[in-house]
Amino acid sequence: MLATVERIELLEKAEELVQMVLDSDIAENYRQCLYRVKSSKDTQAKVKAFVKMKERYEEVQRFGRYHPDYKEVMGQIRVLKREVDLDDAVAEFKKAENDLQGLLDEISVLIGRAVSESVKVPTGNPFFDTGSSCGGGCGSGGSCGCS
Repeated sequence: MLATVERIELLEKAEELVQMVLDSDIAENYRQCLYRVKSSKDTQAKVKAFVKMKERYEEVQRFGRYHPDYKEVMGQIRVLKREVDLDDAVAEFKKAENDLQGLLDEISVLIGRAVSESVKVPTGNPFFDTGSSCGGGCGSGGSCGCS
């Protein structure tokens, strides 16, 4: 029974943490940037054109440079990707997304390290993959040091 009460308390604290993240300026900025991306007709037109060309790109990739449209599609996909990447709304969204991911990574590391220094926390960020943690896992072929 004690383990059940402890588990419920932990889940309640986790829900409080989730609410704190949702209420943060970082999460609010993320939501605003996402809204701008979704509501901008210009941005959506660029994304739609890129997605359509990406479908052609995947088709061409099956045959490689032997496909008759290879050069045309390869050139167009680069141009369209660049247009999407340079779109102000998309650039702001990507920054906001990275900021939110950074916050979540920091929280994961804090929780993992509070349990044990050897707990592996998958952050996807090499900045956090330090210490005795095995960034990438022991099977990655590196000189890990875990036993």
